[in-house]
Amino acid sequence: MAPATLLALLSASLLLAPSAGAQSQSLPQEVPFAYVQPLDTTILNAYGHSPPVYPSPNATGSGGWTAALAKAKAFVTKLTPEEKALMVTGYPGPCVGNILAVPRLSFPGLCLQDGPLAIRVADYASVFPAGVSAAASWDRTLMYERGLAMGQEFRGKGAHVMLGPVAGPLGRSAYAGRNWEGFSPDPYLTGVAMEETINGVQKAGVQATAKHFIANEQETQRNPSFDANFNIVQEAVSSNLDDRTMHELYLWPFANAVRANVASVMCSYNRINGSYGCENSKVLNGLLKTELGFQGYVMSDWGGTHSGVPGIEAGQDMDMPGGLGPYGMIATGSSHFGGNITAAVSNGTLAQSRVDDMIVRIMTPYYALGQDRGFPAVDPSSADLNTFSPRSKWLTEFNLTGPSSRDVRGNHATLIREQGAAAIVLLKNENNALPLKAPKSIAVFGNDAGEDTMGSYSTRNFEYGTLGAGGGSGTGRFTYLVSPLEAIKARAAQDQALVQSWLNNTLIATTDVTTLWIPKTPDVCLVFLKTWAEEGGDRTSLNSDWYGNEVVSSVAAKCSNTVVITHSSGPNVLPFADHPNVTAILAAHYPGQESGNSVVDVLYGAVNPSGHLPYTIALNASDYNAPPTTAVNTTGIEDWQSWFSERLEIDYRYFDAHNLSVRYPFGFGLSYTTFALSNLQTKAAGKQQQVSALPAASQQPAQPGGNPALWDTLYTVTATVRNTGRVDGAAVPQLYVTLPSSAPAGRPPRQLRGFDKIALKAGQSRTVSFSLMRRDLSYWDVGRQEWVIPAGEIGIAVGFSSRDLTLMGKITAVVA
Repeated sequence: MAPATLLALLSASLLLAPSAGAQSQSLPQEVPFAYVQPLDTTILNAYGHSPPVYPSPNATGSGGWTAALAKAKAFVTKLTPEEKALMVTGYPGPCVGNILAVPRLSFPGLCLQDGPLAIRVADYASVFPAGVSAAASWDRTLMYERGLAMGQEFRGKGAHVMLGPVAGPLGRSAYAGRNWEGFSPDPYLTGVAMEETINGVQKAGVQATAKHFIANEQETQRNPSFDANFNIVQEAVSSNLDDRTMHELYLWPFANAVRANVASVMCSYNRINGSYGCENSKVLNGLLKTELGFQGYVMSDWGGTHSGVPGIEAGQDMDMPGGLGPYGMIATGSSHFGGNITAAVSNGTLAQSRVDDMIVRIMTPYYALGQDRGFPAVDPSSADLNTFSPRSKWLTEFNLTGPSSRDVRGNHATLIREQGAAAIVLLKNENNALPLKAPKSIAVFGNDAGEDTMGSYSTRNFEYGTLGAGGGSGTGRFTYLVSPLEAIKARAAQDQALVQSWLNNTLIATTDVTTLWIPKTPDVCLVFLKTWAEEGGDRTSLNSDWYGNEVVSSVAAKCSNTVVITHSSGPNVLPFADHPNVTAILAAHYPGQESGNSVVDVLYGAVNPSGHLPYTIALNASDYNAPPTTAVNTTGIEDWQSWFSERLEIDYRYFDAHNLSVRYPFGFGLSYTTFALSNLQTKAAGKQQQVSALPAASQQPAQPGGNPALWDTLYTVTATVRNTGRVDGAAVPQLYVTLPSSAPAGRPPRQLRGFDKIALKAGQSRTVSFSLMRRDLSYWDVGRQEWVIPAGEIGIAVGFSSRDLTLMGKITAVVA
């Protein structure tokens, strides 16, 4: 089909984004609803404003991409105007997102595939632990290895671009439906996870995509709502936040991503300070491309493009998925990109140089990662499984060559099992209930323990079956899933133990469980709970689903050794934590395909638990602040507004600032051994006696990650970590910084600025070292538009959680 014909077809389709889906149910149900009033321009002018930033900067190739940039520029000179328009516009095809080939230039096109924990539209591919699980490991090496293995599988299936990892949502609200796709509400921990994941993915030769940029902190009303004629009734929610909050929380991990030379960034559905994420020039041109020096391309979220020339001028480089509407629907209307780009250049509305830079940005990582040299073709089975753009909706044929249903899993099952176990957080372990000591009678309770009954994908509201991943575009297609019950039976057989199981939560919650088991009280009762979360809807409860609390109460009332294991997207309130018969609690999050094996390894002590919470568990659901905006009581088109009035106070920053008691603090995690810290030392890097308040001005073009001086190590903090127990294990020492009172009001009482996972044999000691970079010791000065180190003593604390800080020190260098 000729390019002109393709452009005409693209121009004849309207991309409509799906509205927020129905919210998942769980009982009993809290109501974390936040109603908002109509747009208040007085408040809006205070910080809900997004100033214009033009023009969109051209790529420079900095960060090591100079040679690739030259190849990209040479490629662009050979394209026709029609081909240029197609290079930046998605098209229905075998992958979730597709850029068409240019055969005469030997360019095979681009295949973009979900998602952040697996190649979703694929068979014989692995499902890895979710982002929240990777964060719970607090293990930089694991994060890198997870990214590398995922990248290898994407490459094996012919996917040039992996749509992940996720730093938005960051986790402002405990109820946000997609928090599990990302890592942690702490920007430092998420930043490290982003950088390590991207390094791993791109080491495999696959382009990573940092998403969703930015302040994408809820699913409710993430897209506009339409009437029957596709007219907008109400715009998407606007995330309204001040400049300091933007930099110190939400932009922070994206800076790490850009520093890692991430190939692409996905702009988000929501509005930011009144302007849609994919046409917000302050966010895209100002923060991302200028301040952070981003060298790759900005793609839209699927259906997130709201304009043509305005969005392009604001910094958007690629429209995805192009002319295909949600769930395979072709609608009438006009595509914003496609043929409209050719027309805009022809009539002078859009500069050809801007279009050329869009393509240069798309092609530079393609060359930088060597994708022009022998990259695998798209696996034909991916096209067969793609329900987003099935073959019936394709507008041209794709030449799918090579073997179908390739098995790309390699030895990743072993890695996933290790990663799942390393991410499990031991929250309670009374009387050394764990590890299990060859029990002869085991009772297993809960609908999360058994085989998945709903097929290859985890789905909403499935009652029976273990939960290894959440739902939506961030999920994965299970080739297999090891259930806890299956793994427990296999391990118990080694001890010739009796295993009995009851998987009906309603039955368990309403029955005297002593009438179920035989012949006497089991040695241990294992209760498995699950909590669903998905794209398109926010959580309505922080309790476990399917009467989880009642199930635990019923079992614990009769069993004096009750162990609870949760599979959840994030925080669950745990009202049973103080029950004397609940002897142990494990938070296993979403561990992927080896779920049962990972938890059994920890239960029986083959693996000493070393996971730590990447968020805070509160005493009550009502203790959390910043709930999603879930409804408006007016009908104005602009009325969906979410005011980030908590500013820097999210998760542990909020609980600490208000001195609130919590169930389990951020960073908390127990072990089967014990650890101690000593000998805190702080040393200035180099010989400087003082540091400047402001970073030195960069004399180079914008570098990926921003001013290179922000990444300079100014101080090194060391401490001795000792395993004081009798079992080998891994400690996770954490460093927190407290800025002096000279910093502006609103500074958090403490902020994570370093961590490491240290493997120690029983009795062994090792030195842990933390590098404090300039950015780690700075706040964002809104007036000066710069990172500033405040004058005065900076507090240093090292411990094993945000509220277990045993070593205290300070930095006393003079700030010039």
